[in-house]
Amino acid sequence: MTAVASDTSAETHAEVASGEVANGNEVRVVRSTKRRKTAEAHLRDGVLEVRIPARFTKAQEREMVAYFRQRFERRQSTDQLDLPERAARLARTYDLPHPASIRWVSNQAQRWGSCTPTRGSIRLSDRMAGFPDWVVDYVIVHELAHFVELGHTTRFWELVNRYALAERARGFLIAKAWEEREPFAGQPLPSEPRER
Repeated sequence: MTAVASDTSAETHAEVASGEVANGNEVRVVRSTKRRKTAEAHLRDGVLEVRIPARFTKAQEREMVAYFRQRFERRQSTDQLDLPERAARLARTYDLPHPASIRWVSNQAQRWGSCTPTRGSIRLSDRMAGFPDWVVDYVIVHELAHFVELGHTTRFWELVNRYALAERARGFLIAKAWEEREPFAGQPLPSEPRER
């Protein structure tokens, strides 16, 4: 990131920096003396504009840009799936209740999906953005099954396991959860120390 201009029209004493982000989209960083603790980002005319406090270090700036870039890319990935249509098709196929609503959320760090059976609502973690369709379908079927059976009972698993790729999808999700929790997941382990 390099400083390219001062923008006093949007925020007092704002320093603007530009650069490139993934997918060829430009990023614009606006440092403002008015901001004390918060950062925010908006997509404007294809440019990801990240607003941060002027006192942030370059490392904090990079961290914020990476954080908002990831959120932006997730949102783009999730926008490509028609969740209501997908859930309706799965509900018909597996003879499960149709949800009243289904949407992506960004506040689920410990689960892939959740539901409120009394309202008929399903929420899917946007961490699944970019996962194979058959994995997202499994999570939808799992949540739809909760509309019939609240707990993880034998009857519940019978409903879920009608989905042909249920076992495979569970394995995929277990591996992804492990990968998120383990700092060296997916990388070769360091060699064992040798005895001297």
